[in-house]
Amino acid sequence: MSDRSPFLDLPGAVDLTGSGVPSHYGSPLAEQRALAEGGAIVDLSDRAVLTVQGPDRLSWLNSLTSQALTGLAPGESSETLLLDVTGRVEHAARVLDDGDTVWLLVDRPEAEGLLAWLTSMRFMLRVELADRTADLATIGTLGDPPLPIAAPNGVPLIWHDPWREVAPGGHQYARGEHPGAGWAWSERLVPRDALPSLVSRVTSGELAVAGTVAAEALRIAAWRPRFSTEVDERTIPHELDWLRTAVHLSKGCYRGQETVAKVHNLGHPPRRLVMLHLDGSEGVHPVTGASVTLDGQEVGAVTSAALHYELGPIALAVVKRSTDPSATLLVDADGTAVTAAQEIVVPPEAGAEAHVPRLPRLGAVTRASRA
Repeated sequence: MSDRSPFLDLPGAVDLTGSGVPSHYGSPLAEQRALAEGGAIVDLSDRAVLTVQGPDRLSWLNSLTSQALTGLAPGESSETLLLDVTGRVEHAARVLDDGDTVWLLVDRPEAEGLLAWLTSMRFMLRVELADRTADLATIGTLGDPPLPIAAPNGVPLIWHDPWREVAPGGHQYARGEHPGAGWAWSERLVPRDALPSLVSRVTSGELAVAGTVAAEALRIAAWRPRFSTEVDERTIPHELDWLRTAVHLSKGCYRGQETVAKVHNLGHPPRRLVMLHLDGSEGVHPVTGASVTLDGQEVGAVTSAALHYELGPIALAVVKRSTDPSATLLVDADGTAVTAAQEIVVPPEAGAEAHVPRLPRLGAVTRASRA
């Protein structure tokens, strides 16, 4: 399999990250608009596709990960997280079952590690794992373009992002109207050898394209977390409002479940996701990892940043829970301090959903006892 996509042969195609797919085609803002209106496709052929086959596939994955998967119907989409014993996120997978096979769509850097860990956990169960990245490529879209969708078992392999609403068994910390309600993102698997024909259809004007920069800007505006950008070695799902779609709070036991339940019911996540509206007057924009400060103290870091075609410069950042949600923050952009207004995704009071009453301190005299 070549790491260089044939989409890079299109006029204006630029690969800014070395991922092998186009970041943009010369007009990122126009590409955003076309993508938002459902008229463009995004080449995501740098992403990986793993499969799990066998009669135990769904119950096995259900026992290992955060989402309830045993009742997943053919063609139904979900997502799930693999946590460590302390509840920190180790892997994330977009999940689709076709009645015979579970398809796991993951970012390429995590594919090898995830496949190796899953293989080590097979034991005597009837499951078979494989990496199908060499056979199938991922195409992203917010519309429904005519594509040669793979359907090896009679079910078209289209993963519809569940981010549009809170999944059964999930919980949303964000308050009020959620921008994810309009996020109609899907990822479609096509035969990898069909990519050159898709490029020809773009050249003829039959299909429109947008780069990954456009897709990232719209994702940020939807407050949609992504493993390869928002997750670090300390991340727990609550911090990113990922209980919304990737965690089932009342399913059976899985690794990390105790932390998930404890933080949600009794505690608060130590950090929280915010969307930042950045001052663009300086003409500079922060990059991933840029420091976020308040009153001279570092309170977090940018995880994703983009120039949105309507909102202007925006970013997702993870900050300390105690950070004043009404404060204007400063973001470092190559040595320039850029002011940033917060739009709250996860509020500081997130968690403690059990509302357990506080017991009197030992030795405290209550009004009832004095009476």
